[in-house]
Amino acid sequence: MLPFYVIGHRNPDTDAICSAIGHAALLRASNEEMDAIAARCGEISQRTKWVLDKAHVEAPVLITDIRTNAGMICHREVIQVGLSDTFLTAYRRMLDASVRCVPVVDDEGNLKGILRYFDLLKLLLPANTEGLSVRTVHASLAKLADTLEAQSVGAPIPPPEMEEDLILLVGASSQSTVERRLKMAAKDGNVGDFLVICGDRPIVQRYAIDHGARALLVTGGNPVTEEIRQRAVEKGVVLLLCKQDTASASTLIRCSRTVRHVMEEKFVTVNEHEPISRLRKRLATVEQDLFPVMDCGMDKMIGVIAKSDLVDPPRIRVALVDHNEYAQAVSGVEEAKIVEVIDHHRLSGDLVSREPIRYLNEPVGSTCTLVARKFFHRDLQPEPGVAMCLCAGIVSDTLCLTSPTTTDLDKRMLTWLSGIAGVDPQQFTEEFFAVGSLMATGSPDEIINTDRKEFTEQGLTVSISQVEERDLHGFAARREEIETGLRELHFAKNYDLTVLAVTDVALHKSMVLAVGNDPIVSHLPFTRIDDALFLAPGVVSRKRQLFPAVCEAIENSR
Repeated sequence: MLPFYVIGHRNPDTDAICSAIGHAALLRASNEEMDAIAARCGEISQRTKWVLDKAHVEAPVLITDIRTNAGMICHREVIQVGLSDTFLTAYRRMLDASVRCVPVVDDEGNLKGILRYFDLLKLLLPANTEGLSVRTVHASLAKLADTLEAQSVGAPIPPPEMEEDLILLVGASSQSTVERRLKMAAKDGNVGDFLVICGDRPIVQRYAIDHGARALLVTGGNPVTEEIRQRAVEKGVVLLLCKQDTASASTLIRCSRTVRHVMEEKFVTVNEHEPISRLRKRLATVEQDLFPVMDCGMDKMIGVIAKSDLVDPPRIRVALVDHNEYAQAVSGVEEAKIVEVIDHHRLSGDLVSREPIRYLNEPVGSTCTLVARKFFHRDLQPEPGVAMCLCAGIVSDTLCLTSPTTTDLDKRMLTWLSGIAGVDPQQFTEEFFAVGSLMATGSPDEIINTDRKEFTEQGLTVSISQVEERDLHGFAARREEIETGLRELHFAKNYDLTVLAVTDVALHKSMVLAVGNDPIVSHLPFTRIDDALFLAPGVVSRKRQLFPAVCEAIENSR
C-alpha cells in the first residue's frame, strides 16, 4: 500500500501546514484513511514552527516529489542466488517462486550479476558438441557430491571453492573398452582429470583407480569393497557413492556447476528514487526483464522490479489542502491519485482526476476553518494540539478575524477550537505575529519565497508573495536588496508580473513591490510611490484584495 498524503501548496504558509495536520488527523480519527500522513512541499516559517512547538505537534513530512518511484513498488522479498550456488539450487529456487530471472549476490550480499532461466541451459548444454568439450564439466567435487547427496569414502574432497575441469567417462562399455580409453588418457596426460562413472562393476572401478583417475562415482546405491576403498585412498582418488542410477547421475553432475559462470555481469540497475514514469521510458528498449533496485546511500540492493510492474503502477494517493491547481502543488502531482481537495481560493488551473473525488471549496477566511467544521459535523473533537494548529491557521489567514475574507463560520470555528486548545485568540494572535519577523532576520530569498504563490491569468504567469509584519519600519532599509531579489526571480522564472506585498497586520495596509510588464504595473490600483513601489491602504488579503487587483490591472492593460 502506497502512502496517503495530505499536503498544502508550495512555499506553505501557516494555513497550508496546519490544515494538512488537521485534515490528516480527521481522516485517521474518522477511520476514512487510517494511514493519512500530513505532508508539506516547502520549508516551514518561523511563525509556523512556533505554533508546532507550542502545540507539541510534529512538523509534516517534507515531500519534494509525489510521483511513484521504484523504491515504493519494488518487490522487497527478493528471490536470489549466491555466486557459489549450483544449477540445481538456482533452478529449484526459481521454479518454487515461479520466476525466470534472479539477482546473484556474494557472501556479503553485494550484487554481482543477473541470472536468467535461459542462462541455466548453458550449464547443461555445452555450445560445442565435438571432442572432449562435450564431456568436460567445470565443477567442484564438493558441489558435485552435495548435488548427488553422495557419500565420500576415498581420498579427501577438496574444498567447495576449488573448481576443476572434470572429463566424464561412463563405464558402461566392455571392460576392455574402458581400460583402453583410460590407457589412452594416461598416454595423453589427462587421465588425472577423468571422473569415471559406473555401477556394480568392481573391475572397472579398479581400472579407474589404478590408472589414476581424478574421481570415481559408483552409482545405484552399490557398495564398494574395502580393498577398493583403501586403494582409492592410497592413489588419491576421490571415491563417491550415490543412490541415483548412472544415467541420472550423469545428468545431475552437470547440475552441480555454479551459476557464476553463466550469470550476466553487465546489467542495468535502478535507483530507488527514480520515478516510474521516467523508468518506463528509459527501460523500454533495454533487453533485460528484471532490474535490481538500489539504495542510493548504501549501494545495496533493496528489491527488484520487473518490466511488467511498469505497465500500470499504483499511484500515491493525495488530498490537496489550501490550493486547487497544479502550478501551486507539489512536484509530480499530475501522476498522483488526487482523492480530495479542500480549499478557499478561486477555481483555476488544470487540475483533473481520473475518478470522481471529494471537492470542498468555500469562500471562507481559512482552509483550517473548513477542516474544523468537518470535525464538528462528525461529532469529533480534535486533540488540543491539533486544535491549536487549526486556530493558528485561522488567525494567520484572517488576521484574527479582521481581514475582509473573514466569515461567520471563521468566527464560530475559532471560538470552538480555542476552547479545546485552551488559548485566548487575541493573545495567541499577538504572540504569533511577534515571532520571526522576516523583514528583520530573513534573507531576500526567504522574504520573497516563504509565502509565494504562482497564478495563471489570461495566459499570463504571475507570482505573488506576501510577508506579514507587525509594522513596516524595517522595510525601507531593505527595499533595494529585496527589489533586486524580486527582479532576479522575475527573469529566472520568466514571469509576466512578479509582486511582493509587505503587510502591516496592525494598521491594515501593505507596501507592494511590483516588477514586470510595464502596462500591467502601471495599472495596479494602488498609490504609486515610484517605478516599482506602491502603497495599498486597507489591503491585507492576497486572495480577496491583492490578486483581484492584479487581475484588474491585466484586464485594463490590454
